[in-house]
Amino acid sequence: MTSQVFRPVAMASALALCAFMFAGCTTTSPPGRTDVLSSTGDIDAQTDAALARLYSEVPGARELGSAAKGILVFPSVVGGSFVVGAEYGRGSLRTTDSPRRYYSIAVGSVGWQVGAQSKSVIYMFTTTESLNKFRNSKGWTAGVDATVAVANIGANGSVDTSSMEAPVVAFVLANTGLEVGASVQGMKVTELSRK
Repeated sequence: MTSQVFRPVAMASALALCAFMFAGCTTTSPPGRTDVLSSTGDIDAQTDAALARLYSEVPGARELGSAAKGILVFPSVVGGSFVVGAEYGRGSLRTTDSPRRYYSIAVGSVGWQVGAQSKSVIYMFTTTESLNKFRNSKGWTAGVDATVAVANIGANGSVDTSSMEAPVVAFVLANTGLEVGASVQGMKVTELSRK
């Protein structure tokens, strides 16, 4: 088999393997509840916990959150990889001027990598313009539809003030705390259908 024929077959096999692996990792609804939004209570509870953890572990995050026009929280973005990587999670957007809206986040990558992890990804919209652009989009990708600054801890032990000046600030929390140098580029956010 030539490499031109083998490569598509290998990619298709790897994608099928990842889809099979992630089928068991995703959150499923209890029996008899098929609507995607039937678990909004679970999403809300997990969102509360993720924000409480962020505010308790990252000095300066609470102040930024209080001033933000909107906060989009994905409390559990689950990912893993073997040749082809993928991450997926569900979360909610909190604003003071409208009811909560619910979203999914997904990103994929290709490369020789092995591993699995879960993390929280939190976006804070610091301007009304950036929040409105996000809410009016039919699908929003970090780094494509908006420049996103990933929050880092400054020399004073608090959130770096240059992060606070960006229209969208992202926090990535792993089990060990705030991920330094984390990337959110290419993460695709899509609103879950409402009934």
